[in-house]
Parts: sequence; C-alpha cells; structure tokens
Amino acid sequence: MFSWMAKDDARRKQPEVYSSVVEGLKSLYKHKIYPLEEAYKFHEFHSPTLNDPDFDAKPMILLVGQYSTGKTTFIRYLLERDFPGARIGPEPTTDSFTAVMHGDTDGLIPGNALVVDTKKQFRALASFGNAFLNRFNASIMDSTVLESISFIDTPGILSGEKQRVARGYEFVGVLEWFAARVDRIILLFDAHKLDISDEFRRAIEALHGNDDKIRIVLNKSDMVDHQQLMRVYGALMWSLGKVIDTPEVARVYIGSFWDQQLRYDTNRKLFEAEHMDLFKDIQSLPRNAALRKLNDLIKRARLAKVHAYIINALKKEMPTVFGKQSKKDDLIRNLPAIYTQIQREHHISPGDFPSVEKMQGMLKNHDFSKFPSFRQKLIDRVDEMLGQDIAALMQRIQEEDKGGPPKELKGGAFDGVAESPFRGGYGEGADVGIGEEEWIVQKDKYKYDEIFFSLGPVNGRVTGANSKREMVKSNLPNTVLGRVWKLSDIDKDGMLDDEEFALAMHLINIKLEGHDVPLSLPKHLIPPSKRGFSSDD
Repeated sequence: MFSWMAKDDARRKQPEVYSSVVEGLKSLYKHKIYPLEEAYKFHEFHSPTLNDPDFDAKPMILLVGQYSTGKTTFIRYLLERDFPGARIGPEPTTDSFTAVMHGDTDGLIPGNALVVDTKKQFRALASFGNAFLNRFNASIMDSTVLESISFIDTPGILSGEKQRVARGYEFVGVLEWFAARVDRIILLFDAHKLDISDEFRRAIEALHGNDDKIRIVLNKSDMVDHQQLMRVYGALMWSLGKVIDTPEVARVYIGSFWDQQLRYDTNRKLFEAEHMDLFKDIQSLPRNAALRKLNDLIKRARLAKVHAYIINALKKEMPTVFGKQSKKDDLIRNLPAIYTQIQREHHISPGDFPSVEKMQGMLKNHDFSKFPSFRQKLIDRVDEMLGQDIAALMQRIQEEDKGGPPKELKGGAFDGVAESPFRGGYGEGADVGIGEEEWIVQKDKYKYDEIFFSLGPVNGRVTGANSKREMVKSNLPNTVLGRVWKLSDIDKDGMLDDEEFALAMHLINIKLEGHDVPLSLPKHLIPPSKRGFSSDD
C-alpha cells in the first residue's frame, strides 16, 4: 500500500554490512542483544554487560590447578622469561589472579587501577569487591608472545573448607567470569597430585558450559618412569570421570612444561609429540579469536532469550494482590517444571537453560510482581540476528581470513624449536637424511635392487603391474600405496627404474615404521639422476 513502508521492511530484512568482524560483534550486541538483557535484568542473574574492550581483547588463556602443579612455570616456559610478580616454588606461591599482558615497559598494575581502566576488559570485576581486587593485578611486559595472547594465572587451589572461606571473595564466581571470556582453559595436574579437592571440584564444575575451551595437562610427567606414567594416567582419567560429567573422554596432554633436565627421558618422544600438539592448539587462538567471540555471543543471545521466557512465565503466574510470597515460593520450587513447559512451547533445547539450582537461589532475592511485561519485539530482534546477521558475519570472518596476513603466534617457546633440528619429528621418517651429501636411500639400495631385478625389468624399468605385486605385500591401503607411486614415478612414464623403485620401497618402510608418507617429495629424497625433475610436474 505504501511504497516507503515496503522499502523499510525490506531494509530491515537485509543483514547489515560492517567494516570489520569486531565492529559487527559490537553492533549486534549493542542494538539487538543488550536491549533484551536490560529489559529482563539479565545482568543481575547471569553475566555483566559487555563493553568494547571485551570485543577488542586479545585471546586469553586461563590456567587453573591445585598448588604447585606448575601454572606459573607453564607461563614462564612459553614466554622463556620471568614476568613481573612471578613467584615459583613447591609451596603455595601464587596467591592472586594475575593477568599477564603485553606492554611497552615491565611492571605491575594493581586490581583497583585495572577495573577503572576503560581500555581494559576487567571493569566488571569491580563487583567482586575489594577483597578480590586486592588479590588481582596485571603483569605487564614487553614480550613477542604477549603481542598475540594474554594469560590469566590463578591462585593455587588447596583442600579443606578453610581455604574456600578464608579467601574473602567468591573464588568460583571469579573463575566463572573469566571462563566465559577466555579462549582456552588449561587445567593442570601434577603427576604426584591427582586428588581433586572440594574447592577444585567446585572450580571445575564452574567451568561447565565452556567444555569446548578446556584442555587438560598432566604436568611433571618426567618425574615418573614409563610404567608409573601409565598408572598415573589411568588414575587421572578415573578422577576426571567423577567431576567432568560428559560421555566423551577428555584429551590429556602429557609432558613436563619447564626448561629443566628430564628426570626420566624414556618418554621423551611422547613428550615432544604432546608439546607440539598443545603448541599447535595454542597457536591457533589468534586465527580463531573472532570465531570464538562470535560463538560466545551466540550462546549469550540464546541464554538471554531463555531468561526472558523464564521471567515472563514467572510474571504471569503471580497473583495481583494476595498470596504473593507463597506463590513465589511455589514457583521457585517448581522451576524444573517451568523449564519443561518453556522447552515444549518454544522448542528450546535443554542445554540452553541455566542451572536450576543457581537460578532458584537468585530468584529468592527478587520480587516477581515487579518483573517487566513480555516484549515480543525484543525476542524477534534477537531471532533476526541469529537467522540473518550471524550468517553475514560468518562470511565476513572468512573474507578477513583470506584477505589479511596470517595471524601467527610468535616468540618465546614457539620460536625455540620452529625452524631448528629440535622441532617435532625432525630427523625422523621422511626427514631422515636431510643435509647429508649421500642419498639416504642409497644405504639400502642393494636390498631393493635384488627385488627390482627379480621383477623382470625391461630396458631398466618395471611396469606398474609388476611393481604393484611387490608393493601390496606391505599390506598398506591402496590410498597410501597410490601416494607412494605418485611420489616415486618422478618422470611420470608409468614405470619405475631402479632408483624410483628403491625410493618407493623406502617410502613404504617409512610408513611401516609408523611415520606419515609426505604429501610432496622432499628434495633430499629425490634420486640423484632425477634432480632435474619434480614429483609434482
């Protein structure tokens, strides 16, 4: 009827275009999620308001563990230097939350100064009070590693009720706050301290909902021999099974993350492989930071929707005049049934709902009759964001990944072995023979030549059919043997001469010894007479 109304409606259905992913996240939160949160007092129940520094912050790694499990030493190991305020010892040394961050000059910033800094993402921590802020600081230092990520070192967890009470602040609440904002949560265990104390159990339970961020490290594994390590690993998995309530088996990185001599080096190769796997995981954080923030924003939006439905359900059931308190008590007691009703009415997954026990505890302090009326427009705005704007932002993330320079984590331990003979797998498998003058295959070529001539070569070459009869004796899959053939038939004539055949047998032996066949043929494996060819030609 009115053309301008149709145009306006079409404009609203089109996802907005943002200058960057971070700016898009800020805009979506400010204009579509925050109004819903503010209307239904979301911040009083779940999580404080997000500010611009929360979106601008570098990826963060939260380290959690009992005392003397090597949390501070782990950070020092990655940075390859001490950071201001670090104390390391067998006794409980770290007694505060320390944010290890990048800065031009080294120094410490106390907690009260951090929470008033508008450029930092810690302003909401002021709600935990002075008792916490006196135990919170930032360690600033000029480190290449910290240009890409930050670390949160936490107090060592002791056993006993006294430890929980004597802190003077809500330790588990602080952990929940950090867990919702960091990119990785590393739980450290000592090979000699596998027991999980009551407070450590509560700390791990507080991380629920962030399972995708958790990585488990069995540290100081060099302090036990091979047989003991197997028993320790089994005991750790048994202990974790009682605390982490998931059907999946948690991945445990085994190693000794410090710069001292290994006590038992029988597991050295295992430690090296585990270190490399964990390093790769940490190095991926800068590349995946925007995706993680988008994922957390989606989780927050879904929780805000559910919270609005819960508040509305409670509001509708309240009487107008008499019996408000008794009705409130009944509603709190029957909250699980209200959850089930909302799930059916709005087709919401049970995993999107907050903890029943936690919600019941917080609802006791609120007057249900003062809850706001339901506003469907706010819900529709969030649904529109989840249905359209998120998809556009995902596309923007892919464009930024393709267009910009690669986001790599450099410096410290990440550079120590990257391009050196001590990087993982160097000198093993296909890397054997790097830098040697003699062709490495030549050492066993006399054995391969016996097989080669037994296959009846014609004009110095064996056919593919004859080569296959010998190669399949390895019992390797055809996909692997096909790659071996492609790498070995360097001149691409469909046949193998004696050098190419020897190379094929060498690659097969590499696979049989437990290593991977390379995707492309390394230069040192190219036969001397074929150095002018390329396996990719």
